[in-house]
Amino acid sequence: MLRTRLATRADAKELLAIYAPYVTDTTITFEYEVPTELEFEERIESTLKDYPYIVAETEDGTIVGYAYAHRMRERRAYDWTVEASIYVDQQARGLGTGRVLYTALEKELRAQNIVNMAVCVTGKNQNSVDFHEHLGYQKVGAFENFGFKFGQWIDVIWLQKRISDPIEPQQF
Repeated sequence: MLRTRLATRADAKELLAIYAPYVTDTTITFEYEVPTELEFEERIESTLKDYPYIVAETEDGTIVGYAYAHRMRERRAYDWTVEASIYVDQQARGLGTGRVLYTALEKELRAQNIVNMAVCVTGKNQNSVDFHEHLGYQKVGAFENFGFKFGQWIDVIWLQKRISDPIEPQQF
């Protein structure tokens, strides 16, 4: 059984161990170099100022994945939409970690009156597209040759999910 909680700076080393193979061995992230542990601590702390950063762990406390949300765009009109990212330990696939993480993340975001979640998936990552569609995300756009990594051009696919009904925000 998996449980979730908010990440802390102290989780950076374990989260970085999950993330590093995605950087070094895949085109799932467009990052070329693995961040340092300090950089990862700062990313966690920065995210938590405004949005949830959730970890999933086993009963013995082993972290097997994480998901977080961040600002979609800087303009205030985007305040009700976030972009989400998720990474699961490649040795822990098939435990339902992704669903558990997104369930917890969406609950936290709904409490913040977030209406939409968007995800950006690299074009060759059909497993992620299928996973997101299974969770109710819909493809809303694609960009061809949008990133370059490992000597190849890579497409990106955008998916969106409405997680709550829009409210009438205070006029600015």
